[in-house]
Amino acid sequence: MLFLPTTLHEAWVVELEKRGDARGFFARTMCKEEFEEHGMRSHFVQQNASASAEKGTLRGLHFQRGDASEAKLIRCTRGAIVDVIVDLRHESPTYLKHEAFELTAQNHRQLYVPPGFAHSFQTLTDDVEVTYLVSAPYTPAAEWGLRYSDPLFNIAWPLPVSNISDKDAAWPLYDLNAEPFF
Repeated sequence: MLFLPTTLHEAWVVELEKRGDARGFFARTMCKEEFEEHGMRSHFVQQNASASAEKGTLRGLHFQRGDASEAKLIRCTRGAIVDVIVDLRHESPTYLKHEAFELTAQNHRQLYVPPGFAHSFQTLTDDVEVTYLVSAPYTPAAEWGLRYSDPLFNIAWPLPVSNISDKDAAWPLYDLNAEPFF
C-alpha cells in the first residue's frame, strides 16, 4: 500500500499497490503493521456498506462523540463519490479544516479518517456503493452530526444535493462556544 498524507493532521489516502497479471490484480487493502507504522488505528470491529441509487445523494456529516469516536477506512466499490472530512479535534493543528477526496471504483483509493473527524460523502454517479471499516461499534447515544451546508466550513459540494435524509438536513450548525466534541 502507498500512504499519501493529506492536508489534515493524521488523515491519509491509501492507494493500493496492485500486483497484476492477465487475470487482473491482487492488492492488500489493510495491513495492521503498516497502518501502525503510520500512526493509524489498525483494529477494526465493524464493516459497513451503503448503497445510493441517485447521483447527488449526500450522506453526513456524521461522527460519534467521546469514547465511541471511531476511525474509518472508506472505499467506493461501485461508482464514484467525493468524500469530505472535517477535523473536529479541538487540540489539532488542523481543527475545523476540511478536505475533499474523490474515491471511485476505478481508482481504488481508500481514505483513512482518524477518530475526531466528521465524515460525509456525495455521490458523483448513479448506483454507488461505499464500504468502510470502523474501529468502534455503532453507539446510538454517541451519534452526532453537523449540517452539510454549515457556512463555517463552506464545503464546496460538486453537485446540487438531490437526495438527503431529513436527519442529515436537520443537523445543527457548529457552535464555536460549545464544549468540544473531542
